[in-house]
Amino acid sequence: MRHNVYEFIQTNEDMRKYLRIQPAWYKRLMRNPHELDKFETEAKYFFEKSIPHRVSKFSDSVQVASMMLHMFQAMNVPSE
Repeated sequence: MRHNVYEFIQTNEDMRKYLRIQPAWYKRLMRNPHELDKFETEAKYFFEKSIPHRVSKFSDSVQVASMMLHMFQAMNVPSE
């Protein structure tokens, strides 16, 4: 494996884990080191660390906070 590819994988814990889960990538990276970007993209999707996943998590958090705020406001309304 090329030294730069090996260093990239060793410095990133998620990439190391993904390579252990998907060992076919080891052979692919040995033969085609230019596929490192594709490997990184697939690993990010696998661990749900891509931008769409992060946006979705943030959106869910905002919705939960909004629901809690409305619930607290409803509890504080004096009943007549």
